[in-house]
Amino acid sequence: MRTEKDFIGEVSIPANALYGVHSVRARNNFDNQVAFPIEWFRATGSVKLACYRTVRKLLTALAKEHPDMIAHLSIPDEKILGAMEAAATAITSGDYFEYFIVPGTQGGAGTSINLNVNEIIANAALISLGKKPGDYQHVDPIESANIYQSTNDVIPTALTIASMQLLNELEAAINTTRKTVEKLETRYRNTLRLGYTQMQEAVPSTYGQLFSTYSEALSRDWWRVSKGLERLKVVNLGGGAIGTGIAIPRFYIMEVVPALKRITSLPVAQGENLADATSNMDKWVEVHAILKAHAVNLEKIISDLRLLASGTGANKEIELPSQQVGSSIMPGKVNPVVPEYVISSAHRIYANDQKIATLSSKGCLELNAYLPEIGGAMLESLKLMISMNHAFDEKLLKGLRVHEEAASRKLFNSPSVTTALSPLIGYNRAAELASQMKKGNQNIFDANDTLGMIEAKKLKKLMEPGNLLKKGFTINDIKELL
Repeated sequence: MRTEKDFIGEVSIPANALYGVHSVRARNNFDNQVAFPIEWFRATGSVKLACYRTVRKLLTALAKEHPDMIAHLSIPDEKILGAMEAAATAITSGDYFEYFIVPGTQGGAGTSINLNVNEIIANAALISLGKKPGDYQHVDPIESANIYQSTNDVIPTALTIASMQLLNELEAAINTTRKTVEKLETRYRNTLRLGYTQMQEAVPSTYGQLFSTYSEALSRDWWRVSKGLERLKVVNLGGGAIGTGIAIPRFYIMEVVPALKRITSLPVAQGENLADATSNMDKWVEVHAILKAHAVNLEKIISDLRLLASGTGANKEIELPSQQVGSSIMPGKVNPVVPEYVISSAHRIYANDQKIATLSSKGCLELNAYLPEIGGAMLESLKLMISMNHAFDEKLLKGLRVHEEAASRKLFNSPSVTTALSPLIGYNRAAELASQMKKGNQNIFDANDTLGMIEAKKLKKLMEPGNLLKKGFTINDIKELL
């Protein structure tokens, strides 16, 4: 064991642990098991790396023009900067995450996140320099690892980086789902089905038409998510504690975000008003609303497919791929587990949307203390959305099959199909035909044979997909059937 201290007192820490006193205090204060997102941890490594490279650039500039000032600024030397850069680079790959011991739900506006990462960087740097963890007289978690930084600009910037990276993944996942739906639209373009309004039989349609509505919705989702990067890209790195840049070299303020942009290859931009970028959380509210809209569309689509796939095998219009046994007591039962997973996840996203909105409004004056919870909810929603799309595409859509004969049979057995005849024979006679279908338990062709409403050959032609699905009718259409 080793002993570390702060102005509150001393704490015992395992000798080889890369965390320190600040991390242990946070873990003890926030006694919960909510996992901190590794994506945020890795992104913090990218931000730290940008900071150290900018300090190195500052050091080089000072050595050329003001070498006498270097000693007055307490800047870590080249060797220490190199060791910290190496540690930060390792963090970007997810290394040392086992030493990140602060839970996801916490107080302190992210200070515990920043200090835990600082301690990991300092101790990893010490080991690489041949020192022992805790020898902070050589590399200090605050004076060295946190040079020219504040929790209040580093941690929200890291959240932005993590979110933008996941947004890119989500955009690709939505596009993949959309393309699969488009293939189903093409495959079943002329497959007749019965349309429904308010869960009641309505008018003829096709599965191609149904899948087209899903494709359009997913296209809108894809477009909105693609614009999410633009909504998120402004960061406050370089602003320090409240965006004023106090105690930070102007050179560093001007150079640190371009350095981060080079490291991440993301279109980040420094806020023109760094105080605003530090204080206000509305960009998270806006972008999460985009995620919520996509969750709404996914839930609606997958609920439709689950409904159409329900019932007995003989009556199902759609068959979903079987993914796992559905019961421990009922042999052969298969449940729609993928739709249930997507719907459950969607409602988690709705809850996160409420959380982000309410906590964003809880910001007070120059800072929002609830950034860790806002960020945790944001990243959880992004990861859920990516997973939902993968599950929907791979485990459901690619194995989905439409029973075309069952769908067609259901349409022609439905009295509502007589709507297509009303321009030709009028509403009242069409209603009479519908009544005969119900009374005689007949399809439209047999009922028409009974009543003789229209020539059988003409009825058959009228019931073809091309005629049933015309966008309105013309006088010539009626002439052809007379």
